[in-house]
Amino acid sequence: MAEVMLPMKMEMANDPSKFTSPDLLHVLAVDDSHVDRKFIERLLKVSSCKVTVVDSATRALQYLGLDVNEKPIGCKDLKVNLIMTDYSMPGMTGYELLKKIKESSAFRDVPVVVMSSENILPRIDRCLEEGAEDFLLKPVKLSDVRRIRDSLIKVEDLSFTKSINKRELETENVYSLDSSVPLQLKRTKI
Repeated sequence: MAEVMLPMKMEMANDPSKFTSPDLLHVLAVDDSHVDRKFIERLLKVSSCKVTVVDSATRALQYLGLDVNEKPIGCKDLKVNLIMTDYSMPGMTGYELLKKIKESSAFRDVPVVVMSSENILPRIDRCLEEGAEDFLLKPVKLSDVRRIRDSLIKVEDLSFTKSINKRELETENVYSLDSSVPLQLKRTKI
């Protein structure tokens, strides 16, 4: 005898921490200094972040698929939650990288944090005006990384909560009747 499955209401997890936990946050770290790259990578990993490190702004653009002259080195469905970049790098500066990211439709909403060992106020102001989330002085501290991570998680949680609420409304509307078409169910994407 065949088993018949009855339709059941799908339970959705309403705990955003399961989906936006810190270990799922992906950070792209950009620095030309090997020592600084290793240091920021270690701070991010200690803060339970997934980390990808590259040695130049050009490599970062290639990884993100934004360098039109080179083949992308990242994966097609790339999800980066945060980009941390050094300001002073040969070739392309962190400021120029910031501008290219903010001009991109795919990555303009990804927060960018600029880091520098030089405390030059016009440089800091220019980066913040261009859309940098924060400007950190090197050496970067673990407390700075955790503050940024926690801030990002709050934003991700809010986005997740809005997504859940929208899906719940769409699910409730699936079975409401359309008055112009008798006895038909409304179709919606879930």
